[in-house]
Amino acid sequence: MVAENLTRTLLARHRREGALEPGEDVTLAVDQVLIEDATGSMTCMQFEALDAERVMVDPTVLYVDHNVLQIDERNMAEHHYLRSFCRRYGVRYSPAGNGISHYVHLERFARPGGLLVGADSHSTTAGAVGMLAVGAGGLEVAVAMAGREFDLACPRVVRVELTGALAEWVEAKDVILELLRRHGVRGGAGAVFEFTGEGVAGLSVTQRATICNMITETGATGAVFPGDERVREWLGAQRREQDWTALTAECGATYDAEEHIDLARLEPLIAVPQSPGDVVPVREVSGTPVVQVCVGSSVNSSYEDLATVAAVLAGRTVHPDVALTVTPGSRQILDTIVRGEVYRGLATAGARMLEPVCGPCIGIGQAPTRGQASVRTFNRNFPGRSGTAEDRVYLCSPSTAAATALTGRITDPRDLGAFPTLPAAPDTDPTVVEGLIAEPLPAEEARRVEIVRGPSLVPPPVPEPPPAELDGRVVIVVGDDVSTGDMAPDGAIGMSVWSDVEACAGYMFRRLDPRFPDRAREWAARGIPGIIVGGHNYGQGSSREQAALAPLHLGIRVVAAASFARIHRRNLIVQGIVPLVLARDGDRERASVGDRWRIEGLADAVRSGVEELTAEVERGEPIPLRLLLSHEERNVLAAGGLLRRARDGDRPPP
Repeated sequence: MVAENLTRTLLARHRREGALEPGEDVTLAVDQVLIEDATGSMTCMQFEALDAERVMVDPTVLYVDHNVLQIDERNMAEHHYLRSFCRRYGVRYSPAGNGISHYVHLERFARPGGLLVGADSHSTTAGAVGMLAVGAGGLEVAVAMAGREFDLACPRVVRVELTGALAEWVEAKDVILELLRRHGVRGGAGAVFEFTGEGVAGLSVTQRATICNMITETGATGAVFPGDERVREWLGAQRREQDWTALTAECGATYDAEEHIDLARLEPLIAVPQSPGDVVPVREVSGTPVVQVCVGSSVNSSYEDLATVAAVLAGRTVHPDVALTVTPGSRQILDTIVRGEVYRGLATAGARMLEPVCGPCIGIGQAPTRGQASVRTFNRNFPGRSGTAEDRVYLCSPSTAAATALTGRITDPRDLGAFPTLPAAPDTDPTVVEGLIAEPLPAEEARRVEIVRGPSLVPPPVPEPPPAELDGRVVIVVGDDVSTGDMAPDGAIGMSVWSDVEACAGYMFRRLDPRFPDRAREWAARGIPGIIVGGHNYGQGSSREQAALAPLHLGIRVVAAASFARIHRRNLIVQGIVPLVLARDGDRERASVGDRWRIEGLADAVRSGVEELTAEVERGEPIPLRLLLSHEERNVLAAGGLLRRARDGDRPPP
């Protein structure tokens, strides 16, 4: 028999249909579901539309970690809805302040050998303990919650052999930044990165979590570390040692590609504005003046991350020109740093201590000064994500962030001399988080729960099947690497409108073209279908399906792009928007707003498997297009989206 790698072992354990061949559709049974509140309301409303009696995946956990600013009554109204939904349908509920979903899930639920599907792109974090963890859009998650399997394009598996040990001042953040330096934000598409080698044992679970969290920035499907002794120790500290299973790749396992990182040869790295994939050594930008440093978020907010910053700042204060914020990843981490020396050390050095929520990572507070450098340990620095339209955000390790906070300019931490001794950590107390996670009600009691709905909770539109012929107009032309944050707004505005697609649609592409929403609405009112034309990696970033629901509301029926980010492409399909690939280089540049495109035989092509289509352009040469869909994706689009297909008839639940 052929020796299997860990990723294929996990896929094989959960496979229900399909071949384990890269690019082929594989249908998987789901063990765990993660939902967070920013995507959660749409997920929950779509679950209700499926007419299911109760969630069939246990655990399914909903975390309130994004929508916490409560700038008006809509935020709290949404919490009331989510809590009552959880009580009615058998979902665990983690309230605001309990922690960021990915850290809390790692602490309380993640386990070796399982398969997690999360309505958040950074759900990949759970790969740190030997899970296969995949981000998805809310509708696909809702369907999984109802007991149906999860469809995924089988990934290729890239072995990353780690050797050596990290030098002083070099951290796990520099490992993932090195991979981003090699692959950029597109090179990991269609892959799971599996980490092996003697260097793995030197990385703690939270260090591995940093790498797994940010692997999605390469475009990857996920990342997996073995379920080894370090995982057993971690689960033991979380009082969950019974969840540990020894799990690793078989001896002699083969991979689709292999690469090597000598940890001892890494140096401090930093992603420069405005992409996680634009990575350089810190020394190349040393001396850049900085007005803000932010530590924490869903990545780099573990105890050891915060202890590193406290140790660097010990006995000193933050530079007077710098605002420093620190965000613990969970209430458990907050409790640990308070009982030890870290919290006091950070506070006396001048750090502002924030609650354990997503916060500034998604533009909720701490928006930086326009045009001035903000250095953050976060996972994304897309344009405007910080809450400032003309931001200059850099991404780095806690060591580099701490050194920068001290000096007021970007600083290679090695310039500070010897690495300090970290303060000893008190024993962790998982009960401070676990005790606040509401358990599911018994089924009989749950059926009597009334769902609380505020006026800002508006069920999303349900699409129609694609037309036989599309006769539409190009509403906007955008470039490469456009993120979902440009389609569904980040920040405080996003938190107030994400549960109402009509309101959310008014902000679509505002940064790129403020006239887009009105133009799309005007043409839709005249019965003219809209077409979006884009470049490579269209829809990178967040899994938020509002980025697909907003164009659906605005009358968009087709997106034609050079290539698509995985999750957003799937969101377009399940919401009934046809993703077409521009077959020739340069056709995006030839497209213009207002161009009339006629695509004959669209519905037939979706149903029949035809891949080659042509857009006849009213004033210009025809544009060749490719319709690259799996068999099941064609069925979903032909039905008018996944909600119709799941509700009105497809494969039965297991």
